[in-house]
Amino acid sequence: MKHSRKKGEETPLPDQDAMGSADDYAPGGSANQGDGQSGDPQFGSSDPSADTRAATGAAEAGAAESGAGLDPASDRDRYLRLAAEYDNYRKRSAKERQDAGTRAQADLVRQLVEALDDVARFAHIDPATTDATTVVQGVDMVEKKLLKALGNAGLEVINPVGETFDPALHEAVATEPTSAQEDDHVVSRVYQPGYLFKSQLLRPARVVVKQWNG
Repeated sequence: MKHSRKKGEETPLPDQDAMGSADDYAPGGSANQGDGQSGDPQFGSSDPSADTRAATGAAEAGAAESGAGLDPASDRDRYLRLAAEYDNYRKRSAKERQDAGTRAQADLVRQLVEALDDVARFAHIDPATTDATTVVQGVDMVEKKLLKALGNAGLEVINPVGETFDPALHEAVATEPTSAQEDDHVVSRVYQPGYLFKSQLLRPARVVVKQWNG
């Protein structure tokens, strides 16, 4: 049975609280118009690429605005200050290295002063009143003082008698034959001792090496 309304009778509106918000029924929680576009421009465009283009344009405008405030004269002054500071640092570092080297040399010389005094005393003795034994004993004492002072500073003496020849530390100036195979390439004599200073080779030991010919 069909029901009809009388002409002129108004249709009552539904209660909005009972219906709820339109967002609750719209897909994705947003109301769409019939043509598929956003109905309220204040919520932005529904096109992500448009939002990206707008954000990019704003960033470019901000960068251009900030770049417009650069001052070439200020940059040049900043560069000159940095260059001057670096030059001062370089000069200060060079002076500190030079001062450190001077102090190290002074410490070494300080340890040699006493041995130098002994050398001076024996260099000015009266040979007519001094026997040879006294001179030899005095020179031996000076040598020991010098070696002790230089050893404290880091000097090592290379005196490889009876050791296997080492080309990194020894210099063979001659060879001599040996009848024992186990003595082949063994140092028999040292013409001049070598010296190491804190693992740095100052002079190789000049030696005579045994050679077995079979």
